[in-house]
Amino acid sequence: MWKRIVNDIVLWIIASVVCLLWRVMASKETIADYIIVFAVMAAMWVLFGLLTMKYRRSYKEAWCWQELLSMLLTGGALMGICAWQWDTVPYHVSLNVSLWLIGVVMILDAIGILLKHYWKFALNMTIPPMVIKHRRNAKPKRPDTERSHESKHAIHQAVLSLTTEEDYKMLLEKAHLHRQSTKTIASAEQFPLLQIPDYQYATIVDLKIFNNIRGINKRLCIVNQKLPDNGVYVCCYRPQEYVKQKMLNAYPWGIRWIVYTFWFIIRRVIPRLLLMSRLYYDLNKGRKRMLSKTEVLGRLYYCGFEVDEIVRMNHIEYIFAHRHSQPYPQEQVKIYGPLIKLPRVSKNKEIVYFYKMRTMHPYAEYIQNYVFDQRGGMNIADKSDDDWRITHWGRIMRKYWLDELPMIINFLKRDIKLVGVRPLSKAMFEKYPKDLQDKRTRCKPGLIPPFYIDHPKTFDELYASEEKYLDEYLKHPLWTDIKYFFMTIHSILFRRVHSA
Repeated sequence: MWKRIVNDIVLWIIASVVCLLWRVMASKETIADYIIVFAVMAAMWVLFGLLTMKYRRSYKEAWCWQELLSMLLTGGALMGICAWQWDTVPYHVSLNVSLWLIGVVMILDAIGILLKHYWKFALNMTIPPMVIKHRRNAKPKRPDTERSHESKHAIHQAVLSLTTEEDYKMLLEKAHLHRQSTKTIASAEQFPLLQIPDYQYATIVDLKIFNNIRGINKRLCIVNQKLPDNGVYVCCYRPQEYVKQKMLNAYPWGIRWIVYTFWFIIRRVIPRLLLMSRLYYDLNKGRKRMLSKTEVLGRLYYCGFEVDEIVRMNHIEYIFAHRHSQPYPQEQVKIYGPLIKLPRVSKNKEIVYFYKMRTMHPYAEYIQNYVFDQRGGMNIADKSDDDWRITHWGRIMRKYWLDELPMIINFLKRDIKLVGVRPLSKAMFEKYPKDLQDKRTRCKPGLIPPFYIDHPKTFDELYASEEKYLDEYLKHPLWTDIKYFFMTIHSILFRRVHSA
């Protein structure tokens, strides 16, 4: 309560200062009378606020309309008293100025109330996080036998109502639609999934494209619970690249990029903003959302699946995945803004979160091993030109180290030093030789890595470059960092070295 009273007093002080400055500029009247009257009015505002219970309700309990009503009653009562007894005021103060001041305070207070409640609404603080159940005897219960002719015909008609005959034949061959152990669903709601008994079906085919579903992670967690161990989940989505190409082909050359940019901001950027995400999905209901391949695969891995195969059918991609593990702990509010925190292996194998600018699509960190396997290995700097997880603007930021600027925050927090080996993700760290892992974890990582000097082309050269630096650093820490710092500056200025 006292905090809210202090907030109102500060609000009155700000409004009074603005009013006094205006009066001084408009006339040569003394401001002493105004200060006294405004102070009395502020005290009466607090008194009426106590009487109307403006300060009684806590932040989490109060409804927006209740706070606005209390504010209106408080302001209305103060205006009424001023208008009724103003002739008795022994100071030369204009009634209009006083009423104007009360109105300004009411407007500012209303804006503050609305912003406070919108913040609470946007962060969705009243919705509890999803609870993931532990599994028991997770073996398929339904026999893997053929369905009846009538059941096959019904499934055929249901699939054709949502997709094409070509898609149906593909699913019939790969997902075994006609088997008793396969369940086909086509609803955007979560309720039909919740009605499926646990471990009843070995395969669940979800024909509702993810682009029109709200709460994808929750849906995937439900499927994860319903499937037995290694059970197969088939889902589908419309790739962002298809939507982009379709829009560019639909409009003339002069305006197509303008239209697409506007569409991208509405459908892709705004839903990712902290204070716009929930409002957008409440209004849009999750329809026609833009999804990248990285995000869809990342969500599957985040929710405990491993991807087996991706089949492209016209403008739809079908993903065949099997249940691999329990989902990651589901975050109540997951934000995909430009500034992110990534877990990295630091000194003494401690996991430290490092700040970076987002250069990859959301959920990219969960499919790192998948991308390595698809490419037949790792890129030397973990930043490959053929890494489809990286966005177009992300490549530009990485080239000029712009993505690493936020690590200055970690430098100020002493999580990292100026010169040192690059902090690695757990997946990347485990690829290193054991002896080099041990040396790495004896030192803090650094903002300026040694490979900017040695320019290694292979992983063996990278390992040798880092080991050379670490051996020198463990013997002469200060001198080694000073030498490497000036050698890096020389490489950047005279050898035109850029980030990978």
